[in-house]
Amino acid sequence: MPEELLADLVLAREARVPVAYVTGPAGRRLEREGHEARFRMDRSGFEADGETFVAIHNPPLRLIIVGAVHIAQALVPMARITGYDPILIDPRESFASEARFPGETVLHDWPDEGLRALGLDQRTGLVLLTHDPKLDDPALTEALRSDVFYIGALGSTRTHAKRLDRLTEAGFSEAEIGRIHGPIGLDIGAAGPSEIAVSILAEMTRVLRKGA
Repeated sequence: MPEELLADLVLAREARVPVAYVTGPAGRRLEREGHEARFRMDRSGFEADGETFVAIHNPPLRLIIVGAVHIAQALVPMARITGYDPILIDPRESFASEARFPGETVLHDWPDEGLRALGLDQRTGLVLLTHDPKLDDPALTEALRSDVFYIGALGSTRTHAKRLDRLTEAGFSEAEIGRIHGPIGLDIGAAGPSEIAVSILAEMTRVLRKGA
């Protein structure tokens, strides 16, 4: 790879911008558009002409979890195995402790402040597990104004309906609110924190690979 393209590739990775390194009869170049399916699937390969090769360079996947609850204790290691860099946000230090999440990245910020500090992008998924509007709603406000690929919120159908009412009153459109997956996770009849974590990761995978 030419040195100038390598420098641009490094900058793109630092900025968490997906790019494709394209080589073939037309030369070598970096492209940010025109390879949506490959970006979505993290799939490099030859184009139809059999001569042009597209190497996908996506930023690492991130999973930001708001709420250091029992489901999060199961979800964090599962997410890491699946290829995500998990980050926990919970101002309640008794929940978000080193003892409960050894070696993990934990921010004791209010969710909206933590999300702004981390930055949100299309390679980030957001999971809200607190059941507390004081924590969930500020995070949703930040997420709905971003291009995160997944937003999921724990709660019953009734709880989610009240959540949608609050967001509507706050001025969010039906299309914006429709990005929220709630109740969170695929309906697989999950019982217990670990199975709920499985259903969340399954839904995230479906959205990541197939779109909303």
